[in-house]
Amino acid sequence: VQLQASGGGLVQAGGSLRLSCTGSGRAIKIIHMGWFRQAPGKEREFVAAISGRGDNTYYPGFKKDRFTVSRDTSTNAVYLQMDSLKPEDTAVYYCVADQADRITRGPRNWGQGTLVTVSS
Repeated sequence: VQLQASGGGLVQAGGSLRLSCTGSGRAIKIIHMGWFRQAPGKEREFVAAISGRGDNTYYPGFKKDRFTVSRDTSTNAVYLQMDSLKPEDTAVYYCVADQADRITRGPRNWGQGTLVTVSS
């Protein structure tokens, strides 16, 4: 599985960004895809995930109201819509893919990161 993420950038607090990730490989249509992030000096943390058919989504409780994950099954793309961004959302965001039992804890497939910077 190969993953290519894009869409990061600089945004003011309260603004929005939409990250995109395109996946390729034989298994991409049937596995979960999602996002992790890593802020400076912090460990990577789970942000959101979505099932292969796009009918189930997963979020940590504290992100559910501001972040929305979606998936275009026809193009093998996954998106992360981030609204009401805060400076603490500043991080490198990684697209990930794996089976359901690993997608939120230890996905084995990672794309390159895309940097999101939220200014105050």
